[in-house]
Amino acid sequence: MKLFTIAAALLAALSATAQSHIDDLRQRLLSRDKDYVFVVAHRGDWRSAPENSVGAIKSAADKGADMVEIDIHKTKDGQFVLMHDGNIDRTTNGHGNISDMTLEQLKSYRLRYSDGNLSDETIPTLEEALLACKDRVLVNIDKGHDYLAEISPIIQKTGTEDHVVLKGSNSVADVRNKLAGYENIIFMPVVNLENSSASGYVSSFLTEYGPAAIEVQFSKDNVAGMSLIPTIVDSGCRVWVNTLWESLCGGHEDEKAMRDPDANWGWVLDRGVTIIQTDRIAELINYLKSKGLRGRGN
Repeated sequence: MKLFTIAAALLAALSATAQSHIDDLRQRLLSRDKDYVFVVAHRGDWRSAPENSVGAIKSAADKGADMVEIDIHKTKDGQFVLMHDGNIDRTTNGHGNISDMTLEQLKSYRLRYSDGNLSDETIPTLEEALLACKDRVLVNIDKGHDYLAEISPIIQKTGTEDHVVLKGSNSVADVRNKLAGYENIIFMPVVNLENSSASGYVSSFLTEYGPAAIEVQFSKDNVAGMSLIPTIVDSGCRVWVNTLWESLCGGHEDEKAMRDPDANWGWVLDRGVTIIQTDRIAELINYLKSKGLRGRGN
């Protein structure tokens, strides 16, 4: 009986520790702690495992990512699976559109590594992906806002509502309507700074919604809309930038950062950005630590 009590206590402690990690991430995100820059793993850690796989999620968490970005598509039989493309040609040993195949059919194929070699992993369901994230890492579900009514039962079943971040270019009214009843899901608006409507869109969210962060996109670093970034920062809101490729971050992208981090990641940080989505998880985290931007004690 005594051993059972000790074991139960240990399990409870481990569970509390795991949950406190998610609570800590949410608190940092919502408090907009400027000394902590969030690292988001694009499609998971696809350099170590197939993109959008359970392995990629776990590897990203192991490397210290705060959030993983995943893409979802709906199968012929109404199941949600992880895949960026609308077909499985590039990332598996199969061919065809996801919408034309059942989950059972999709599960018969193996995912490829980025070099084209086959892995032992199969296409994960959204449920499998959320369970891999649970208690370890926040998750941005790409297209999740569009499918919220359909995926919410999966989110509830896995107990990961407080892990989920959704993004989109929806209006304040649309976001409030769709997220009614989902108080733990975080929504972040996305704005292209080169659009003529960018200023009004940003203003509407800052004054009417108060988001934790706003994602900004810009193909050049001297576009007029860049003046909106200080406005967002001064409001206390976080700014999210994708350093995945040049057209999203004015040319200050990951591969250039591998050669000159200060001119690329450093340039982004100098603008007040505190959330970066990257394809170079470990390298970015090490760079942020060198700048004292991963919290106390780094």
